[in-house]
Amino acid sequence: MEKTVLYQFLVQVPLAVAIWSVLLVLALTVLTVLVARPERDRADGDAAAPATPTARELAEAEAADLRRYAEEVAVAAAGAAQTARRRRAEWLAAHRDLERAWAAYDEAETAARRFAGTGALPPPRTPRTPAEYAARERHLHRAATAAHWRGELTLRQLGEVFGHRNGWDPRLHPVEQEVRLARVVRDSRHADYRLAEERERAGWRDAELAAEAARTLAAEAYAAAARLRPLRAPAARPATVAAATRPVPARRWRPARVG
Repeated sequence: MEKTVLYQFLVQVPLAVAIWSVLLVLALTVLTVLVARPERDRADGDAAAPATPTARELAEAEAADLRRYAEEVAVAAAGAAQTARRRRAEWLAAHRDLERAWAAYDEAETAARRFAGTGALPPPRTPRTPAEYAARERHLHRAATAAHWRGELTLRQLGEVFGHRNGWDPRLHPVEQEVRLARVVRDSRHADYRLAEERERAGWRDAELAAEAARTLAAEAYAAAARLRPLRAPAARPATVAAATRPVPARRWRPARVG
């Protein structure tokens, strides 16, 4: 019995020592890994953290932003100047149309004024025959057609004459027809003049707004270019660049009112 117990003791003690040795080695390995991991995490974190930009890098980035802004403002100023020139050309064309409309209205007013005293006179006595009425109608049609070809009557107004609408009576005496025709032409010319006046006034406003926008953008482009000068080398700039950044003195356009 004692031999059996001694035998089991001698066999199991080395086995237990071996198991404990393995467990101790594993524990030491885990402890070593846990101790070394924070250092590795800190090293990885330091490597992933972005580097703080230097003062020179910040200055270069600011200079790049200023240069980009100056280029964009210069492009916008050039576009605004082109728009201002186009608006001015449109206003000049509208002003010429206004002058032509006034001249046409003045001519029509002068022609209608010649018949100012005819209303107080009785119409000439002519025989009331079908032939007379047919002659009066032919006269009205010829006079209205000639006025249309001269640009004094529109196609719609000519249709009213031939359709005997809107007060056009072919039975009236030719003198009365001439008076009515002159007054209709005068009223049409006056309406055309008023429309031309409104277009000219609107063109003037658009030209003024476009010129003001061009002046503002030109001043901003010049200021943006001036902010870039301290950042550039002290070399002389080309004359073309200086001329491009110098604001163009704006001229105020005043329409010559007629009438």
